[in-house]
Amino acid sequence: MENSAFVIVDPSQIFRPEITNFQTKYTNDNDFQCNKEKSLFRNFTLEVDDKIQRRVRQTYLQMHTFQTVDFVTSRLNYWTTFDKAELTVMETLEKLNNLVDESDPDVDVPNIVHAFQTAERIRAAYPQHDWFHLTGLIHDLGKMMVLIGEQQWAVVGDTFPVGCAFDESIVYRNSTFHNNPDLQNPKYNTKYGIYSKHCGLNNVLMSWGHDEYMYRVLSNHDACRLPSEALYIIRYHSFYPWHFSNAYNHLSNNWDMEMLPWVREFNKFDLYTKSDELPDVDRVRSYYQTLIDKYIPGKIKW
Repeated sequence: MENSAFVIVDPSQIFRPEITNFQTKYTNDNDFQCNKEKSLFRNFTLEVDDKIQRRVRQTYLQMHTFQTVDFVTSRLNYWTTFDKAELTVMETLEKLNNLVDESDPDVDVPNIVHAFQTAERIRAAYPQHDWFHLTGLIHDLGKMMVLIGEQQWAVVGDTFPVGCAFDESIVYRNSTFHNNPDLQNPKYNTKYGIYSKHCGLNNVLMSWGHDEYMYRVLSNHDACRLPSEALYIIRYHSFYPWHFSNAYNHLSNNWDMEMLPWVREFNKFDLYTKSDELPDVDRVRSYYQTLIDKYIPGKIKW
């Protein structure tokens, strides 16, 4: 088991409603800048003969067919018993060393490398916020669900609310939701659905995935000392329709809007700091272990 590779296809890395030209500069004016055409980051086509595109669409088709109010509720009940495993953060990272995201054309490395890449770029840009460094390191640890038996379409990809109308900004919105049972339930097909105006995202059921799971795991860990900003970033970093396309603001409350800049800032490091220059994991491991000891000590219940 330890020597076999668990392959996760994360379609959220491929087909998002992004801007044509991506330009970013770190908020604190550090030297790193990225001025690069989107096509140079990810060169994908929609041809049916493209193996990756077929796989991406199939993953989203399954996700958008089966992610319903009932499904999300069932996964919450199943995964939040926290009786599947007990591992430290570093032990979990090591397990994710066997997890390769084959959906990413820019970097073909295990998930642990992406974790350290993200963390190290945040560290360079925000040396004063050590909790932000650690957030970069652990933001995808919820993908542990795949190693424990969860289906890929219920772990990876962009997240979205269930229990109300599916917004047009959701990827593949018009071609993959047709068999979702919630479309046949009138109470789930209005702008607000089962929610109320500005009820707060904390009161909204999101499609089940690694974001919500990792947030719940950390919230269940009594020794967790990460600030609320970190937990919020982890919980909503895949909610692209909201933090990128400005959808679902009618469900957001003041706290959500206060946290939104942090999610958007994190997103720069998560997606656009990939390069052929790989971090020296052995060299920086001890630094991150001190952060783990400070903010998330001990074994975590999964």
